[in-house]
Amino acid sequence: MSDESVKKCAILMLALGHDEAAEVFKHLGPKEVQKLGTAMASVGNVSKEGIESVLRDFHDETEGRISLADSDDYIRSVLKKALGDDKAAHLIDRILQGNESAGIESLKWLDSASVAEMIRNEHPQIIATIMVHLERDHASEILNLLPERLRNDVMVRIATLEGVQPMAMRELNEVLTQLLSGGEITKKSSLGGVKAAADILNFMGGAVEASVLANIREHDADLAQKIQDQMFTFDNILGLDDRSVQLLLREVQSETLIVALKGTSQELKDLIFKNMSSRAAEALKEDLEAKGAVRLSEVEAEQKEILKIVRKLVDEGQIVLGGKGGEEALVG
Repeated sequence: MSDESVKKCAILMLALGHDEAAEVFKHLGPKEVQKLGTAMASVGNVSKEGIESVLRDFHDETEGRISLADSDDYIRSVLKKALGDDKAAHLIDRILQGNESAGIESLKWLDSASVAEMIRNEHPQIIATIMVHLERDHASEILNLLPERLRNDVMVRIATLEGVQPMAMRELNEVLTQLLSGGEITKKSSLGGVKAAADILNFMGGAVEASVLANIREHDADLAQKIQDQMFTFDNILGLDDRSVQLLLREVQSETLIVALKGTSQELKDLIFKNMSSRAAEALKEDLEAKGAVRLSEVEAEQKEILKIVRKLVDEGQIVLGGKGGEEALVG
């Protein structure tokens, strides 16, 4: 979502009133709450015409939509009546199993330092199981706060994790002092594996990424190569077609792009320039020259922000990535 869209959402939330805005927040995830809350706090004075414009846009967007029941109990009841208890049981498990990790879900609302402190004394296998349930950038931040030896051990376990058995999930939620919601899970989740490890490593970057990969390579060279083949780096943007680059540029702030491009190859810069208007490309070239030297840590941080946008566009199906392992190595 662009900054302009977030600003409009913030204005809408402020116009709704306390009770209505609170109801909306109940349906948002941790990152959405943080992003929208920050935008609401930064909104200054808005003209009457500005508010009316936002309300009109909202009305136009939602006109014709209706709200349907989204209750787990309702879904269970309907399926049981239609199929009978036995036939419905397995289908219900598959449909609703994403709601059966209440304890882990609660960790998504905590900052990385708090989660790291909470789990640092747990068994590495438990930590690995928790990590694969979190957003990849969140998991990366948490792992960066753990001791190197523990972090490396956990990453090996993530890469070799083939799934999480129901009993393990129940025990994990007990460790987190939360209760399971709903019925029994009869099918293990498909989280973990090489792709999960690669996604988390993508957000680490720099020396930490190299250290973890080197450790995994000592443990299992083939596994390390599989992870590396699934990883996407900033230079892999060269593999995007022109349309994908243009979609990406619409989402990236100019200052972020300027810093991220410092120290990259001329080939990558040319790809970016090629997909901008001539005026915008000239302005970017001037900004790059005027920016001067930038610390490597700042460059990597801004490149990570752009990679987050790339992943969002991939998840939305707007672009397809060609990773180092082949054309289909990094989709999703």
